[in-house]
Amino acid sequence: MTQHLTDIAAYIDAVVTGKRPACKWERLAVERHLKDLDRQGDADFPYVFDEAEGQRIINFGELFPHVKGKWAAQVGKENRIKLEPWQKFNFAMIFGWVHKDTGFRRFRIVYLCVPRKNAKSVKAAIIGLYMMVEDSEYGAEVYCGATTEKQAWEVFRPAKKMAEKQPAFRRQYGVNAHAKRMEADVYGAKRLRNGEQRRPDGSRFEPVIGKPGDGASPSCAILDEVHEHQDDVLYDTMLTGMGAREQPLLLMITTAGSNIAGPCYASQKEVERMLEGEKNDTLYGMIYTIDDPENEWMTEEGLIKANPNIGISVFRDYLFDQVERAKRSPRKRSTVLTKHFNVWVTAKNAWLNMLDWAAAGDQTLSPDDFIGETATLGLDLSESDDLTAAVKCFTRNIDGLPHYYFFGRYYTTEAKVVEHDHYDGWINEGYLYACAGNHIDTEDVEEDIEADTELYSMPQAFYDPHGAADLAQRLAKYHEFEAVKVQQNYSNYSAPMRDFERLLKAGRIHHDGNPCLTWMFGNVVAQTSRDGKMMRPIKESKDTKIDGAVAALMAFIAAYQPEDDDGDLEDFLLDPIIV
Repeated sequence: MTQHLTDIAAYIDAVVTGKRPACKWERLAVERHLKDLDRQGDADFPYVFDEAEGQRIINFGELFPHVKGKWAAQVGKENRIKLEPWQKFNFAMIFGWVHKDTGFRRFRIVYLCVPRKNAKSVKAAIIGLYMMVEDSEYGAEVYCGATTEKQAWEVFRPAKKMAEKQPAFRRQYGVNAHAKRMEADVYGAKRLRNGEQRRPDGSRFEPVIGKPGDGASPSCAILDEVHEHQDDVLYDTMLTGMGAREQPLLLMITTAGSNIAGPCYASQKEVERMLEGEKNDTLYGMIYTIDDPENEWMTEEGLIKANPNIGISVFRDYLFDQVERAKRSPRKRSTVLTKHFNVWVTAKNAWLNMLDWAAAGDQTLSPDDFIGETATLGLDLSESDDLTAAVKCFTRNIDGLPHYYFFGRYYTTEAKVVEHDHYDGWINEGYLYACAGNHIDTEDVEEDIEADTELYSMPQAFYDPHGAADLAQRLAKYHEFEAVKVQQNYSNYSAPMRDFERLLKAGRIHHDGNPCLTWMFGNVVAQTSRDGKMMRPIKESKDTKIDGAVAALMAFIAAYQPEDDDGDLEDFLLDPIIV
């Protein structure tokens, strides 16, 4: 067994036995590999692990010099890249698993979520260079794709410097490093899979901002810091352009972020489902994070879990200093959690811990489970074309304590769907409804509420007067609702928000996992009064929406049953409509 395989085996053993503190996702990724090794030879599993292929890229990468940091100042072999066992494991997984008949790589899409300072750019640069010259792909096209020029160069610049500092590499593959791209006329000892010697083919490696040009056929696309992408246009363009390639690779390498409506969060959720057992044989994912964001971020074990290169490219003292700063300044906490612990925090100053919200979700829950029961209704309507929300809240007693269950309908317009990529996906999956044209049709909302009254007892509708006054009037006049106006001020929301958060942590808030509502709750920022004693919900920017969360809070205000030990809920400034 070579040193690389020894290191990989030691890493696997450390994760499985607990010698290395590892989060749930890291453990599941390692266990997936072990299970797949056992499946080799099964008729329904067409892949094998080729140790030689897995080691080839590791050998390739360790031939290059460091180009920044203290190692770049060394001379001779001392400044050569030395990959750590966790890095070797990921390289070996991506390139070692192949189809048993064709020999082509198994994994076509790769998602690596690694905190800052853990050598992400080095890994991506090695993969880019390897894919340009050692992938048996004629006329390879490797792109570093990003939404800004600065980000596009974060991977390409170190790759270019690595090539420039390794003359043997340039000679072997005929590589020319220009100002904004690298070209390779691959020749020499490298042979194709059929045994023929590889001829000059004009392979190239370059940064791309936005979409690649017409006619591009990426064999490898590297998307760095995908959490900064506001839509999936670049991802889709790269992926669809790979159709003519035999074994293309789309690599996403990122830290966590705050936009859970973006393509990065969606990709992470897909990886998590795959690691938990959902079949997806051509997707590889590894996430380095912590399991308990409330507490682990302040511990050394948490630092080790989330930062696999701790003590090497990222120093303990630096990380501990960042943690101490976050302890002193709550405003810095979200930055530290996202950048150094890979925790998604949604809005930068989000009100709720969204991990608590995720834990409260249950996609098996349905309003059909509550037919015949009483519900309170919260309404937050847009004036024209923004999001509109109608959320029902049911109450059930469990072990003598009330639990609250939320189900909503969310409406937008066809015009808004064109502007927001994530809306389209939610509509296709039935989480969001699109009204024809460019205005919300409140008659659609009214008809849905009327249909609900046939199934549930719904005596009250709490609404935001800013946009829902007309609908509230109709509900009161024609459908026998008591319509109650809830101004979005400190007096009405402060106590309910505090109790909602407390009950959420206690496991007494439940919802059906609608990603549209999750996004809107993640966008809620708690604006506090000058004395810090009261709060109300606001959104962080005009591009984020909180309508569904506000509607849910209004339904909660109507349904909430204070207990003896809950304290006094503040008086609400609620004005019933008298028709």
